[in-house]
Amino acid sequence: MEYIKNLNEISLKDINLVGGKNASLGEMIQNVESLNIRIPNGFAITTKAYYEFINYNNLNKKISDLISNLNADDLNNLKLVGSEIRQLIRNGFFPEDLKKEIFLSYENLCKFYCVEMIDVAVRSSATAEDLPDASFAGQQETFLNVRGFQSILEAIRNCFASLFTDRAISYRNTFKYNHLDIGLSVCIQKMVRSDLASSGVAFSLDTESGFKDVVLINSSYGLGEMIVQGAISPDEFIVFKPLLKNNFSSIIEKKLGNKDKKMIYGEEHGKLTKIVSVSEKQKEQFSVTDSQVLEIAKWVTSIEEYYSKIKKKWCPVDVEWAIDGLTNDLYIVQARPETIHSRKNQSNLVEYKVKSEGHTPIVKGIAVGDGVSTGRVTVMNSLDEVVFQEGNILVTDMTDPDWEPIMKKASAIITNKGGRTCHAAIVAREMGLTAIVGCNNVTEILEDDDLVTVSCAEGETGLVYKGIIDFEKTETNIDDLPKIDTPIMFNIASPEIAFKFSHLPNAGVGLAREEFIINNYIKIHPLALLNHNKIADKNLSNQIKNIISGYKDEETFFVKRLSYGIARIASAFYPNKVIVRLSDFKSNEYYNLLGGNYFEPKEENPMIGWRGASRYYSEEYEEAFGMEIKAIKRVREKMGLENVVVMIPFCRTVDELLKVYQTMEKYGLKRGEMGLEIYLMAELPSNIFLADEFSKHIDGFSIGSNDLTQLTLGLDRDSSLVAHIYDERNTAVKRAISHLIEVAKQNNVKVGICGQGPSDFPDFAKFLVDLGIDSISVTPDSLLKTLKALQK
Repeated sequence: MEYIKNLNEISLKDINLVGGKNASLGEMIQNVESLNIRIPNGFAITTKAYYEFINYNNLNKKISDLISNLNADDLNNLKLVGSEIRQLIRNGFFPEDLKKEIFLSYENLCKFYCVEMIDVAVRSSATAEDLPDASFAGQQETFLNVRGFQSILEAIRNCFASLFTDRAISYRNTFKYNHLDIGLSVCIQKMVRSDLASSGVAFSLDTESGFKDVVLINSSYGLGEMIVQGAISPDEFIVFKPLLKNNFSSIIEKKLGNKDKKMIYGEEHGKLTKIVSVSEKQKEQFSVTDSQVLEIAKWVTSIEEYYSKIKKKWCPVDVEWAIDGLTNDLYIVQARPETIHSRKNQSNLVEYKVKSEGHTPIVKGIAVGDGVSTGRVTVMNSLDEVVFQEGNILVTDMTDPDWEPIMKKASAIITNKGGRTCHAAIVAREMGLTAIVGCNNVTEILEDDDLVTVSCAEGETGLVYKGIIDFEKTETNIDDLPKIDTPIMFNIASPEIAFKFSHLPNAGVGLAREEFIINNYIKIHPLALLNHNKIADKNLSNQIKNIISGYKDEETFFVKRLSYGIARIASAFYPNKVIVRLSDFKSNEYYNLLGGNYFEPKEENPMIGWRGASRYYSEEYEEAFGMEIKAIKRVREKMGLENVVVMIPFCRTVDELLKVYQTMEKYGLKRGEMGLEIYLMAELPSNIFLADEFSKHIDGFSIGSNDLTQLTLGLDRDSSLVAHIYDERNTAVKRAISHLIEVAKQNNVKVGICGQGPSDFPDFAKFLVDLGIDSISVTPDSLLKTLKALQK
């Protein structure tokens, strides 16, 4: 009757017999050598066994009668119907021949591993899982650390019953699936002792933007259920796939999570698992090593490539992995197709913009998606607390699959706990809901009936504002964008938004500002970071120590954090050029960084003071500048992102440029080595007058029209009193630009512009195109406006 199948006997063609999860496991086990991965052995109870169990206990009609009285929108009715069906199944008996087959298969699995009794994971695998239009992920139960034949029978029965959990019934109702048409298979698989090590989930794409070229990995200590449940905020790693096989350290982002708890084996009789606290030392460390992260990424990439090949289309995957603490070996325990971004229309660009001027966010967390929602808050600490009004914003500690009937009524979801791959995040993406997870204390800040705006439009950080704030939504079909000859590059301030815009038509990044990365990823004045032990303010010194905890030393913290920010932008637009401008804070801006007041002079006019190139070779600042150079060297040479181009800002003389080069070489970067190109920001009249001399020592110019206009016309662009004079289309400015482009072309040096002028003024765009400018760089939200201006 085909009640039992060993995992190595099944493949994707058996989905109706063993469900999506088991079919995928079997497919991978049959191809472990070509995939070069490791999977624990096991066997599957087939859907035929499930149907035989239902028939043997005469449950078909009883279940059908209960379902006929179902009102899935009435939560009390849903609970009642679901509870009655589950109890009927749990009270059922196994046919003797089925029971015997399960016993023999378990016995054989124990013999395979040469033990008398083996701990197993018992996982549900439904036939409706992982379909193109719905994932059904997490709808049925999993039981970990199950030992002994009788315990396995009980777990199988509970898996059968979980086909009719409230959330599964509600979910099938939403997608209009017939409840009785769906069968359930159960996987009995050797447990991986990740309770003694680490486990987690991985996606072969960025879960927010759908960016294809990365693997996103979440990890924590112990068994993996804590991540899926959202009970902890996991460590997060992003690995760049295209350079993974070239032996580069392709980890382009690392974030330490709040892993204060872990799930381990339960020691008491009958207790499968238990949750314990994580030590303070472990909390401050990453739960996996860099080499383990890269191994996970390689395996996930291998699985994605395999499925894409057999399905003859891109097939991103969602993988669960575990590290055995006894052997330190990595295992894949589940893999399924990713069903959100793989079915999205990538040609349709939807953008939200919140009119947040004058509004301060009251809650911050991890953004899920990029939408915006407004409404009234309902705070829920349990499902039994209150009646949830449709359209309200659900605020809770965390969610699990039982919350799905409530979640589908919400206009947005905000949770204290969780990471980007927790249950709340996955379901929110699938349902198209705005969600912010991992806020820590949102249930203490927000109260019932508060009116709020929930925004994920500002990048990876989700923001909650008090009150209803207006926002704009625009939709653009990429296929309808005007086609032009002049290459368009992007100005990218935040690494967090780079993936989101990578699929738009572009020729790379014309301006990536280090200041934003330093301000948001590092937050400390570079000299204060290096010298905090010498600062008299011990509170400040301790604050800096806390920020850099987990890193070997102060320089390592700065270099790695800055390199992750740069690498994220460089990988998003790889292999196109990404022009990274070295830091150009003014002294008043540096002053505002943590500890900056101890190291910055007070200048009358910082705009034309100690900024840009003049800092880099100075005795006072050279050591701090050296860390920037080491970060870029790390991105280009260790991570392999050689598409990074360096740009020097506010360089007044050729002599100053050569001094900067000497300083850069001292810290390991030399123009021309490993193809390193260096551009100059053309923003001073001296850059224009000396263009011929500068051209001998650089690979390109980038016109900074804001400062060039300011200094050509002799006005302060921040002063409202002379704002009416400020105009980059002034004849003097245009003559300067015209001269620069002419000289650059004579010297075979590239020249582009990064400024708002071409977007705002079609006549200015025409002027640049007529001169034959090599590229125009704009902010992504100006792309459409710029293309239209250039098309004319």
